Amino acid sequence: MKSIDIFRDRPPGIIGKRNEYAVMLLVVEKDGEEGLILEKRALTLNSQPGDISLPGGSLDPGETPREAAIRETVEELNLKEEEMEVIGPMDYFISPYGQTMYPFVARTAVTTFHPSPDEVDHLIWVPLSFFAHHVPLTYEVDLASQMREDFPYHLIEGGKNYPFRKATNKQYFYRYQHYVIWGFTAQIIKSFIDLLKEENP
Repeated sequence: MKSIDIFRDRPPGIIGKRNEYAVMLLVVEKDGEEGLILEKRALTLNSQPGDISLPGGSLDPGETPREAAIRETVEELNLKEEEMEVIGPMDYFISPYGQTMYPFVARTAVTTFHPSPDEVDHLIWVPLSFFAHHVPLTYEVDLASQMREDFPYHLIEGGKNYPFRKATNKQYFYRYQHYVIWGFTAQIIKSFIDLLKEENP
């Protein structure tokens, strides 16, 4: 057994293995108005085909969230890294499904993109004023423990009658033109807009 001194100056992390992702809230100005670049994911993708998402993806081994957000944005939008100014991180989001999302905020002067067809069906520019002036539809999803048949109830006080915790998770939906923005993307955008409103009431 190693000495407990290993905990001296050790940076804290999250207990349990989680899937980690980084996304970019990329702000582009058009005709004097700022907006976010969103992607309609390619319909050929195995994961969430056709969903509306932010540029981003999973972290590679040894990669920081910031590095992943930049790499994924560069790959998906065919941008050069120097064409993008990363302003900084937003609050990160821990989902109830074992995922951690690290959002970053950036801006670019580029207005014409040639996204990767393997990952992106097409891009959508949504003005920030839309999100600022439209409250998303909000629905609560119940989250509860679902035990398998071999769960060892006999090892816990109360067995099957143990008062397992229950929780709810809010799902947000923005309807922009004929698009629906929901899931983690809507959650992160709402948080982004809420922070902007706090600074600019």
